[in-house]
Amino acid sequence: MPPEPVPAAPPCPAAARPPRSTGRTDKETAPNGFSHGEGWEDHKRLYAVLHRFDPQERHIHSDIWCAGTWAEQQRHPHGNDSVRARATGRPTELLDGLPGLEYGDIAIRPFHLTVDGVLFGLVPERHAEGEGEDDWAELYPDRLGFSAPWDGLYDT
Repeated sequence: MPPEPVPAAPPCPAAARPPRSTGRTDKETAPNGFSHGEGWEDHKRLYAVLHRFDPQERHIHSDIWCAGTWAEQQRHPHGNDSVRARATGRPTELLDGLPGLEYGDIAIRPFHLTVDGVLFGLVPERHAEGEGEDDWAELYPDRLGFSAPWDGLYDT
């Protein structure tokens, strides 16, 4: 039997879509001009993301779905319709819809895209002093950092 169609993402409230900074500030990317304080819950969004790559390790497509804001999660924290439940259930739905799914190690090329003002992707960066090549790759928006020996271990 073919998989059930995946429902469309509920729209994130307009107040939850401020421009986001891509600079290194802390573990989370904060909206431009936004400081953590009262009302932050309306700006923090929970996403489900599935990036797809071709056999040559190039990014070909991303399914990026906003489940809602942390403020919504706090108002309705329990049940299958909570923001967290929607965000955690969505990857299973997306993966179940992939034909010939296999799990294993992968290598991918850097890529980036912006959705709702949020940076997603694997972005090369330079953290060492002086001149030279990029020595780091940061997975956004989770801020997982990868570096030599490029063995899959990451820094948060």
